[in-house]
Amino acid sequence: MYAITLVDIAVAFIPVLATLVIIFYWSSSIRNASFAILRMLIQLMLIGYALEFIFNANNPWIILAVLSFMLTAASWIALGAVPVERSTLLAYSLIAIAGGGIINLVLITQAVLHVTPWYQPAVMIPLAGMIFSNSMNSVSLAGERLYSELSHHNDYARARNTAFQAAMIPITNSLFAVGLVSLPGMMTGQILAGTSPLIAARYQIIVMCMIFSSAGISTAIFLWLIHGRSMRQAASSDAE
Repeated sequence: MYAITLVDIAVAFIPVLATLVIIFYWSSSIRNASFAILRMLIQLMLIGYALEFIFNANNPWIILAVLSFMLTAASWIALGAVPVERSTLLAYSLIAIAGGGIINLVLITQAVLHVTPWYQPAVMIPLAGMIFSNSMNSVSLAGERLYSELSHHNDYARARNTAFQAAMIPITNSLFAVGLVSLPGMMTGQILAGTSPLIAARYQIIVMCMIFSSAGISTAIFLWLIHGRSMRQAASSDAE
């Protein structure tokens, strides 16, 4: 694995600065882009220190606390694009992402990778992050599209089917593109670390199966759970 120094990071920021210059001249404002880059830098540095502590602690209760926090954050963020109060759907989002995510996390870590101990942080946290983030994105897309379809007076079954299909587009496209257009992060990281490309490809197959199924199951659970509430919401909007 290549050792990355602060000088190396500075070099990587050269094209970033060039991009900011382009943004400045074409939009006259680099505030959002600059803030996003700064936030990314701070967040990744902080999470690096946090994960160093968590990995060294190697405590199952700490791992469960971290997974719970990740799950709750994903459930909250997923509702950002849904045109209703987040708190009213938070429980549904939490149940959906947990339902689709935890099933896959347990299956992959225990039945496929045979992780010992089960709470091994170097495996559980990265895999949980991939699972929860993809489920979060799919639930978010499904919720936004469902309410959009209902606002156009479509019946629930049709709106649900359209929302589910829309939510699955990103992950389905990634399945088509993997290996042809892109080498995903996990596979690239393993190859850079010296792992055989054949072994790295097998790991990536597991990851793609994991995120596809977790996204699909979580989205289906979410759409099933909010059936009644979404119909009432649509009815009240029509009445107004």
